[in-house]
Amino acid sequence: MVLKKIAESIRSNKNIIEKIEINPIIQHIDNNSFKSTNIFSDIGEDSASIIDEDKFILITTDRIRTTFVEKFPFGAGFSSILVGVDDIYACGGTPLAASIIISVKDVKICNSLLDGICEGSKKFKVPIIRGHTNIHGKCYELSSTMLGEIKKENYLSAINANLNDSIILAVDFDGKVGKASKLYWDTVTFKSSEEILNKRKSMNLLAELHLANSSKDISNGGIFGTLLQLIKYSNVGADININNIAIPPKLLEAQYNLETYIKMYLTTSFILTAPKANCEEIVEIFQEYGLNANIIGKIIKDPNLLKINNGKEESIDVIKF
Repeated sequence: MVLKKIAESIRSNKNIIEKIEINPIIQHIDNNSFKSTNIFSDIGEDSASIIDEDKFILITTDRIRTTFVEKFPFGAGFSSILVGVDDIYACGGTPLAASIIISVKDVKICNSLLDGICEGSKKFKVPIIRGHTNIHGKCYELSSTMLGEIKKENYLSAINANLNDSIILAVDFDGKVGKASKLYWDTVTFKSSEEILNKRKSMNLLAELHLANSSKDISNGGIFGTLLQLIKYSNVGADININNIAIPPKLLEAQYNLETYIKMYLTTSFILTAPKANCEEIVEIFQEYGLNANIIGKIIKDPNLLKINNGKEESIDVIKF
């Protein structure tokens, strides 16, 4: 009964549904746009990579929801930096700089938005070097582009999950529920730059050691939305033991259950796939850097299929992405 309830919760997650709906657009661009030998990776990656001698230049772009900008402009501004930063770290890279596009109607919202952007810039130590501003907009818009870099041999792909890989979930348990949403796990706003950047350096080390095959940071699609994207672009499936998904104690105290937790945007959190022989070392590294980590499942051969189990009953099919 619990498995079926969790399965239905995943299927009805609006953020996952939205990601499924944009697949035709992504496919159209991928099939019809110009291709260059200077590009190492693009569609499907958290950060696309451009070849530059012995390293890759990384680039990622995100849009912040208009309702978020209108209701919580400071948080929206801060998040525009955060989302790009974690896309870069997810592939083992280091953020270098950001570009911001904003369109606003109200001066107060504009000022709060800018304050959030600048706070994010200082917190993650990422300079803002370019952008475009419309102060007479008909609606509020905010998007960001983040640049980063990584040595070629260390690039950790989001689309390289291999058959029989174990799936590791790493989460910063030291957080609090965000002001803007009960589905936002804030692990950064109340901490120093040194602490939040140190936790993310765990991904730099894992990339340097070549322990994992693939990785993604947890996005607004939650644990399963993120995992579905990873298996789609890797052309594999996944089977997850829901009893292995640990919930932060603070959320348990606040009466959060698994059904709610898996819908949360978990900041400072990553999903990785790796050969079973490497998993113990990966988990130990995450723990050394202050993240809770454990194996939650495995990669299976069925393309794009997500299955869940509880360690006792037979796995059930949830969704094909």
